[in-house]
Amino acid sequence: MLSKEKIARINELAKKSKEQGLSKEEAKEQSKLRREYLDSFRSSMKNTIEKVRVFDPNGDEVTPKKVRDLQNKKLH
Repeated sequence: MLSKEKIARINELAKKSKEQGLSKEEAKEQSKLRREYLDSFRSSMKNTIEKVRVFDPNGDEVTPKKVRDLQNKKLH
């Protein structure tokens, strides 16, 4: 997870970009921070999905095979 300071900086740069534009250094910083944010988000989402089990209304597990295979792979 990204720190509150980094998220605040992302938002600050986004606002400045819309209002007056960014310098080259600020644009590079914004790009780096966005990439870091997306990597963190993707990692978190992947971990969440790998732990999910899906059940239908009858109580039968209907977790997609691809997810079950990932879960089984992690167990072994």
